[in-house]
Amino acid sequence: MSEALNLLLTRRSIPAKHIGEPGPDDETLRKLLTAAARVPDHGKLVPWRFIVFTGDAAVKAGDLLADLWIRRDPSADADRLALERSRFSRTPVVVGVVSRAKPHVKIPEWEQVLSAGAVCMTLLTASHAAGFSAQWLSEWYAFDDDAGRILGLGDDEKFAGFVHIGTALEPPFERARPDMDAIISHWSAP
Repeated sequence: MSEALNLLLTRRSIPAKHIGEPGPDDETLRKLLTAAARVPDHGKLVPWRFIVFTGDAAVKAGDLLADLWIRRDPSADADRLALERSRFSRTPVVVGVVSRAKPHVKIPEWEQVLSAGAVCMTLLTASHAAGFSAQWLSEWYAFDDDAGRILGLGDDEKFAGFVHIGTALEPPFERARPDMDAIISHWSAP
């Protein structure tokens, strides 16, 4: 089996709460993002972009989410607010993958959205290839307009997800995988 295929067959998501230091340095992160940007992109539209959350900026982003949460739920308890504050600082690096799909005369928006999803998956795989662990999350703030503005979305942009990157604090576990016979079919003429 080739190394590349083995890499794909051994990739596992590690829950963000089990990812810690070290994370990729700036040069390595740039390489990971460069790899992620090499996905299929019909029409060369680049219908996605990256927002990187690290260090003090990641802490501030979490503080702003907690502020938004408490405005909506003044009775929120300390545990909930602590969770919101830690959203972007629980791992060394969080990359917000932004989908900026828009109407195009030749390329359907759906195809552009799929390209943004491919960016997320490729970033997970590139992180694994570089020796890091990662998880792709899309929690409430990925779909919330106010949170999106706070986190840097422009008009007509959406988060495809947030990829948390760092080093596994515990070994990966295998989860149940699909029964391949149940999901593979071969088309034949009627």
